[in-house]
Amino acid sequence: MASYPARRSPWLLSFALVQLFFSFASAQFPWAKPISRSGWTVQADSAQPGNEAAKAIDGNSSTFWHSAYSPTIAPLPHYFQVDMKKSYAINGVSYQPRQDGNSNGNIGQHTVTVSNDGTTWSNPVQYGAWLNDKTTKSTFFSNTTARYVRVTAQSEAQGANNPWSSIADLNILSPDVNLDASTFTPPPTSLGRWESTLVLPIVPVAGALSAEGRLIFWSAYRPDLFSGGSGLTLTALWTPGSQTVTQHTVTETRHDMFCPGISLDANGNFVVTGGNDSKNTSTYHPASSTWVGASQMVIARGYQSSATLGDGSVFTIGGSWSGGIGGKVGEVYSPAANKWTRLPGCDVTPMLTQDNQGVYRSDNHAWLFAYKSNSVFQAGPSKQMNWYNVSGSGSYTAAGSRAADGDSMCGIAVMFDAVSGSILSAGGSPSYQDSNATPNAHLIQLGNVGSAPTVTKLPSMKYARAFHNSALLPDGTVLVIGGQSYPVPFTDTTPAFPAELFDPKTKTWSTLASIAVPRTYHSIALLLPDATVLSGGGGLCGTGCQQNHFDMQSHLAAP
Repeated sequence: MASYPARRSPWLLSFALVQLFFSFASAQFPWAKPISRSGWTVQADSAQPGNEAAKAIDGNSSTFWHSAYSPTIAPLPHYFQVDMKKSYAINGVSYQPRQDGNSNGNIGQHTVTVSNDGTTWSNPVQYGAWLNDKTTKSTFFSNTTARYVRVTAQSEAQGANNPWSSIADLNILSPDVNLDASTFTPPPTSLGRWESTLVLPIVPVAGALSAEGRLIFWSAYRPDLFSGGSGLTLTALWTPGSQTVTQHTVTETRHDMFCPGISLDANGNFVVTGGNDSKNTSTYHPASSTWVGASQMVIARGYQSSATLGDGSVFTIGGSWSGGIGGKVGEVYSPAANKWTRLPGCDVTPMLTQDNQGVYRSDNHAWLFAYKSNSVFQAGPSKQMNWYNVSGSGSYTAAGSRAADGDSMCGIAVMFDAVSGSILSAGGSPSYQDSNATPNAHLIQLGNVGSAPTVTKLPSMKYARAFHNSALLPDGTVLVIGGQSYPVPFTDTTPAFPAELFDPKTKTWSTLASIAVPRTYHSIALLLPDATVLSGGGGLCGTGCQQNHFDMQSHLAAP
């Protein structure tokens, strides 16, 4: 990234201001406020003399609770329990590790459970692994009621197999501290339900699901920051149904895989291209849980798109975020030959948007769909659509405009019926950032390869969105999650909390239950084997940046 400072200045200035603000301001969340700890009592399974449980709620970050270690060591798991003396509507916890420069006792694997009577405890409202550093970890879950909150530590975060746990400061968060918990009712099941929150030790800005049912997430060379590094990537692995998260640092491919293209090859391996190390290709082999370096791309790229063709090859185009600006024509990768071939006839110019930041942004995130005869249809985000052909040196054919829709950068497009060639597009904004998003939705109906599709304007979403995500559900409906009505990277302003569901049969939108936390820039969504949709991430803006969301939450559709 440091090679291109001049042309990145508008975005990096915004990023720097975000970091500067949060270096001097305590985190405040519009959707969650700390409950007063006056009158609370606490208990723990053990405590070291001088580090009693009450020191975790005394408001003094230089003191902390620590599990017993002398004269005898209390073994894991450890629990720390709060009694707030009455029930509140709650939606999160804020955990500050010890601040004395020592990492002993920093909590890693953990669960958070709640109770209204101190006897009957919920299933975990939160589980996973906190990052091993001294930053305060604020994690959010769906609104519920509780008088008692229990944090159960199952491991130490620094990975040394130590049996200790510690907390410098613990807050319980509420959507409204004045709300009478007895009047609280959860959203009806007809709106779907957001399940327990999964906590990760990285910000999951990318992720993929393997055929074996395991998920792998990654950030960049750091768990909380996208810029300034190369040669490695931090990952986290999780299997649905488990409460355990494992970590792995990928060094074997010498590839910082932030902002890549991601495709699935014919053998079920993930092909990850470009990003911070903008020419590199890495493949992940789920069967053996290994990363393998592959042939470099001909053209360096970041924020490009890719699509797997019918013959198993992978097509990519665009990506001026890294590796130089402009001229990012298409190329195709053969996994069998481990070779990239430049396709000069697949010109990127026809798919450029009229972005305020120029080509640096206007060739990002193409909406690509592999189709018949090894063709690729580009549905957006530019208002101009195109067909790309990968034969020979490549070619393209203009496919008309997306009706009256304008450029829709950072919108979504989903092929919900591959047999009929039916694509839904929704949302986006004229420029990558600092422009008003739209709620627009269109049906793009493909016909013969090379011919202009039929485009029909659909009813709009209720919420204008950009930086949102979508997932195609098994019944053919499309779930849309998160986004902002005025997209600005590394902010959670103007968020859309409620999800929306598009039904292709009725061509209507339904508003669903709200997610616990904004999912905006650098967030992702993945359909899981049990038909739930996992949504998470956002941020990657540096240590202490409150827009870093180290968590995910799954949506269960209405019965």
